[in-house]
Amino acid sequence: MRAYAELNDFLPGRSRQRDFHYPLNGGYSMKHLIESAGIPHTEIGLILKNGVFAGLDATVEDGDRIAVYPVFGNLDVRSPVRLRPEPSWKTRFVLDVHLGKLALILRLLGFDARFPGDVPDNELARISAEEHRILLTRDTMLLKRSVVVHGCFVHSLNPEEQAGEILDRLNLRNSVKPFTRCPGCGSRLRRVDKAHVAKKLEPLTKKYYDEFSECEECGKVYWKGSHYRPLLELLVRLGIGCDGVDENRETDDKLRDAEH
Repeated sequence: MRAYAELNDFLPGRSRQRDFHYPLNGGYSMKHLIESAGIPHTEIGLILKNGVFAGLDATVEDGDRIAVYPVFGNLDVRSPVRLRPEPSWKTRFVLDVHLGKLALILRLLGFDARFPGDVPDNELARISAEEHRILLTRDTMLLKRSVVVHGCFVHSLNPEEQAGEILDRLNLRNSVKPFTRCPGCGSRLRRVDKAHVAKKLEPLTKKYYDEFSECEECGKVYWKGSHYRPLLELLVRLGIGCDGVDENRETDDKLRDAEH
């Protein structure tokens, strides 16, 4: 067996970046064999068995040579043997309890990111399967569950780097729609008239701002206040072009002076 590129991260050191022998007792499915070696099936983009394309349900026999390649991201390299159905919902996610900051960033980017909190693994797997969401986690055992069809192992420990990983792996940079979802609950935001939300606003906010959005689900109100510029700068660091990083600087400065 040999794994390529980032799939080596799932293998013990002695098996990385080289051919290695893996024990086989009787018949195994390809999925069972590769996952028993440490690689979750959700991370695999292409499999060669003795130089021929193979699927996860292929039978492996003693003496077979297996090459395993990752999902290629922006490269259009596809196996004629389909490993899993192509998702039509690449912008829908469910994240485990350790990826709360990533969930927040994905929501800021406009993606439907469900974050159920500290729930059992079987509940995360169920949500992924039944709600057609890509499961994001750093738990390889969770990704090996057969009910999980689409999932991504998140390599980095840094939330901004994690967001970049997902954008690149799923080729989502053209799907970004910043500030269209509620960071708190993930539901869609809608533009509203100032009069509609006036009762929810502090006096200085009401005085200095005129454009507002409201969450369709939880009712929280958002505007381009002092928090807005740092969020634009975050988008720039992620390589997402944003005009107006300095937008509302004058209004922010007036409000800051008024508050002090």
